[in-house]
Amino acid sequence: MRHGKKVNHLSRTSSHRKAMLANMACSLIEHKRINTTIAKAKALKKFVEPLITKSKSDTTHSRRMVFKSLRSKQGAAELFRDVAPKIADRPGGYTRIIKLGSRLGDNAEMAMIELVDFNELLLESKAPKKRSRRRGKKKTEAAVETAEVIEEVKTEVVEEVKEETKAEEAVVTEEVVAETTEDVVEEKAPEAKSEDAVPEEEEKKEEGDDKKEE
Repeated sequence: MRHGKKVNHLSRTSSHRKAMLANMACSLIEHKRINTTIAKAKALKKFVEPLITKSKSDTTHSRRMVFKSLRSKQGAAELFRDVAPKIADRPGGYTRIIKLGSRLGDNAEMAMIELVDFNELLLESKAPKKRSRRRGKKKTEAAVETAEVIEEVKTEVVEEVKEETKAEEAVVTEEVVAETTEDVVEEKAPEAKSEDAVPEEEEKKEEGDDKKEE
């Protein structure tokens, strides 16, 4: 019976347990994810998350309290320098535990514990999407489609009108050319007749003069 026993001692003495958790926390801060057993991962989650919360306020007191638990200047410095700016907007839940199955040999249940804000693959897949209602989205899509159809119809009508106007202009030009050619032919014909009539009159006058002389 484990009534009232909330702390998992992990089959270690108090000093050994604290040293082990400090070492695992420094490794997690440095590498951003580590593989361990599920029991140790749950214990580490309770140990490291309060330290990450303290790192949000970069003061001398918080640095000393974090260093007291981590026992590593390098780990504390990296926590305040790299981790704290990324988790500044997160209210809690800085770590994630993912089960990996059983370990060969002793069949212990394994897990991976990682810092949530440093998993780039999941952050890319969970990019913020624009919120919009379904009805409005359908309406906008339908409006876009109708606008595209209207534009296509307009372009087709304009092209047909242009083709018709070109054909009408060609017909008009042909009629004008035909009329001008007919006018030119008609003007030339009387002039030719008048030129032929002049020598006939001259011949008649010459014949009349010859008769008078006789």
